[in-house]
Amino acid sequence: MTLDRSTEDLLRQLTPQVLGALTRRYGHFDLCEDAVQEALLAAATQWPSSGRPDSPRGWLITVASRRLVDDLRADSARARREANVAAQADVVAAPADAERIADSDDTLTLLFLCCHPSLSGPSQLALTLRAVGGLTTLEIARAFFVPESTMAQRISRAKQRLRDASFAPPPPSDYAARLRVVLHVLYLIFNEGYTTSSGPSLQRSDLTGEAIRLTRDVHRALPDDGEVIGLLALMLLTDSRRATRTAPDGALVPLADQDRSQWDRASIDEGVALVSGALERAPLGPYQLQAAVAALHASAPSSDETDWRQIVALYDVLGRLAPNPMVTLNRAVAVAMVDGPAAGLDVLAQLDGDERLAEHHRLDAVRGHLLELAGSHAAARRSYLAAARRTTSFPEQRYLQDRAAALS
Repeated sequence: MTLDRSTEDLLRQLTPQVLGALTRRYGHFDLCEDAVQEALLAAATQWPSSGRPDSPRGWLITVASRRLVDDLRADSARARREANVAAQADVVAAPADAERIADSDDTLTLLFLCCHPSLSGPSQLALTLRAVGGLTTLEIARAFFVPESTMAQRISRAKQRLRDASFAPPPPSDYAARLRVVLHVLYLIFNEGYTTSSGPSLQRSDLTGEAIRLTRDVHRALPDDGEVIGLLALMLLTDSRRATRTAPDGALVPLADQDRSQWDRASIDEGVALVSGALERAPLGPYQLQAAVAALHASAPSSDETDWRQIVALYDVLGRLAPNPMVTLNRAVAVAMVDGPAAGLDVLAQLDGDERLAEHHRLDAVRGHLLELAGSHAAARRSYLAAARRTTSFPEQRYLQDRAAALS
């Protein structure tokens, strides 16, 4: 039997709550995560025939707790803990009590744990999607185009590293830095979903959806944090264009050619309201500035009517606040729209020799675009083809090759 969409969404929403409740009470993140996965599998197997329980969260905590107790009892290395855990087994078996231990929202603490500084960036991404996002190992492997066995090993190693990590918010001295890591991981998950780094599809709505959902969870826990608000607004405003980014045959449709009447107006309105409020009352941050740029795009009737001058000003501030080659790349496009393609190419020249973009296709893609605007078609064609060779995204590759062919 298969789960209906509402039940599948519910299980993903409950995953971090159940895992957080168990880890907070018993420790042993690795064993707790295995137990929660068993409980989710049991729900997927039993609920279609027996029906959804009155307390889905309590049901999952009960099943996962029983599995955890069994695992701890079977592990001789934890024999000293057995008596304490066994004494609580009857307590956690009661759904009412299981519901009670999950009353506090542990999602943010769980995100901090999955983004622990002892883990590599890829491991943080994978573990966040598995433990907090509720995606299966196979789904995560497909998202990042690696074999399931490779992803399973990555997740297993990450869980082993966190075996003895404390399930608690980071100390005050580390809180701000760790929160930046959490937001960066969510940002990377969203970006991978919005423009997949490789493969036949331009975007993966399951990843963008999970990134938005998890960022909403962080926003609920930290409603006044300006950068949390900025990131959520950025995601909503960017994702509002999702339906218009590809043609019926899957081909990439650039921003200037998209049907703006089909953009998601509810997401735009929410995103604009969020970033406007954050800019008024919170300290300025990179995600707020990027969201402000996205809001200007979302509010413009067309590319020509976009307030490009204001976008340049925002990128100027962003470049001072958080210098980054991608900021310079995007600023070059905005400068070209204000002062002409030659001016944009001058900005782009600042990135020549930047090793961070040495193998990235976007530098050549943007250069090709600006050269085409300048009328240097032969040079533009060479840049488009160079970009096409570097990208592993089939839709982007096809688009770049088509641009080059049009200039032949």
